[in-house]
Amino acid sequence: MRQAEISRNTLETQISISLNLDGSGVAQLDSGVPFLDHMLDQIARHGLVDLSVKARGDLHIDAHHTVEDIGITLGQAFARAVGDKKGVRRYGHAYVPLDEALSRVVIDLSGRPGLIFDVTFTRATIGAFDVDLVREFFQGFVNHAGVTLHIDNLRGENAHHQCETVFKAFGRALRAAVEFDERALGQMPSTKGCL
Repeated sequence: MRQAEISRNTLETQISISLNLDGSGVAQLDSGVPFLDHMLDQIARHGLVDLSVKARGDLHIDAHHTVEDIGITLGQAFARAVGDKKGVRRYGHAYVPLDEALSRVVIDLSGRPGLIFDVTFTRATIGAFDVDLVREFFQGFVNHAGVTLHIDNLRGENAHHQCETVFKAFGRALRAAVEFDERALGQMPSTKGCL
């Protein structure tokens, strides 16, 4: 089983994450940020990964440190769980609509962190959630997962819909990238021989 458990403790946050890449979409989420829990549930459900997140952070200030550090810790868990990447498809992409909104996410398990984030939210907050934190979450993830990630919201008028399509598409793209390729089992999906 490709799984990992990571704990990250700082003066700002205390985070424990358990990740199973070969799961069934089960999520146990307690981040202290309800909207983030809703988005993490999309990753689990649409990525068919089992995900447990328990976090305590300095929410009396704002949600920035908590959201960013969950992204970092999830990236660390992903890097450990995916292992040497032999036999995986490496690349994944997904288009996901939700009513008027449509997002595209493309991922490469390249070993090189990179984020292209082209999302212009139609408002600054979704309930109490600052939409700037979406980019912070994914930046933390790519930096520690060692993946290249392109996120594009192609259209949308409702910020909740925009955000949800991003997270659903991320889950679907991730699922595709970590799936084993039956035609290339045991092979490294790179001409360099490593990722």
